[in-house]
Amino acid sequence: MKFAIRDDDTNFFGKKLKMIKNIFHSETKKILLENFLSLSFLQVANYVFPIITLPYLVRVLKPEKYGLVAFAQAFIGYFMILTDYGFNLSAPREVSINRDNKQKLSEIFSSVMIIKFFLMILSLLILTLIVVMFKKFRQDYFLYYLTFGMVVGNIMFPQWFFQGIENMKFITVLNLLAKIIFTISIFIFVRKQTDYYFVPLLNSLGFITAGILSLWIVFKNFKIKFSIPSIQQIFYQLKEGWYIFISTVAISLYTISRIFLVGVLTDNTITGYYAIAEKLMNIFQTFPLASFLQAIYPRLSKMYKENVIKAFEWMKKLQNITTIIYFFFCIILILFADLIVLVVAGEKYRETILAFRLLIIAVFFINANAFRVQFLLVSERDKLYSKLHIIMGIIGLILIFILTFIFNYIGAAISIIFVESIVFIYCTLLLNRETKSLEHIKNEPQI
Repeated sequence: MKFAIRDDDTNFFGKKLKMIKNIFHSETKKILLENFLSLSFLQVANYVFPIITLPYLVRVLKPEKYGLVAFAQAFIGYFMILTDYGFNLSAPREVSINRDNKQKLSEIFSSVMIIKFFLMILSLLILTLIVVMFKKFRQDYFLYYLTFGMVVGNIMFPQWFFQGIENMKFITVLNLLAKIIFTISIFIFVRKQTDYYFVPLLNSLGFITAGILSLWIVFKNFKIKFSIPSIQQIFYQLKEGWYIFISTVAISLYTISRIFLVGVLTDNTITGYYAIAEKLMNIFQTFPLASFLQAIYPRLSKMYKENVIKAFEWMKKLQNITTIIYFFFCIILILFADLIVLVVAGEKYRETILAFRLLIIAVFFINANAFRVQFLLVSERDKLYSKLHIIMGIIGLILIFILTFIFNYIGAAISIIFVESIVFIYCTLLLNRETKSLEHIKNEPQI
């Protein structure tokens, strides 16, 4: 695979400023900016609104019940991954390429939704089997079924479709409305510790409501027609999402498995302490970078089909800017970690501070590598993407189990630093190797 790099502008910050100005230069880049802003509001709905309720919930539910709710969400998170399958990355790529073909879009939409539905049924059967077989799950079975409503709403919410056609404003408004209602409802219905089951109930209702309304928009505004897909179409979509699905499963081994294993190896109270640190980490990790990653992915995929060199250059520039921003951002978070935790959660959660500081180090490695990892999919190196995350997922799971057993929940935080730093080093070396190869090709005399 061949790329090329231009070094005509030696002024680093001048190049970055020029790139930012170019965003407003063309209509397609205006669409990119609009989608970035829409996705940013969507991230506000998904992360900032829960932060409004977080200080209230941790104080009302106390560490024990908050830890139980967090454990249930981590457990149900596995079923979210199963039902997503990999379509959140493979389907936008397909939609983006075929965005002008209504018949093909309808085929893609129908195939993906049918597969997601059957995966949801499979997930429900697995959940029931686990609840019946294990006492830890059986004694709070009602909580797990209420939390499973998030899976139902998630399969109904076709963010992958809107991402692919690069039109996020409709579902952003719907999602924002659903989160506002959920936030207000928390303060109304959760008044004492025994009201903890309202948290998954209201959360699931928010997911389902947003899902129903977004499907209505798909059929009404974009004229998508649902039809029973052929077996060939089903298998094609399964094949397209397979390596991404395996990679996502592997990633989950050292992401959502941290809270899950802390819950299994310790108790609900300890899980509550660690869950606060993870919650704060996720907010600072994904907002606003996740918005831009989602907005740029279909654009880079389409750009790569048309001009490999240009796509590669964009990825490098975006990654350099992101790395610099998050370097200083993470230093500030580490310095003020104690203040952030005490303001959000209160004095009872002081034990969370060290875990939060460690997780912020991991946040830097994740975001300093985000565009490089994404570019493996853009450049259609799905197998390499999958292999990398499978290996690190296995290593991460082993580390989480061993370090959590030895160092309690602090061990879980240490394990992610190790895993993400290794992924960062590997992707950086891979990129540098390709860069040197391209510079050599560029310097060869042209015939």
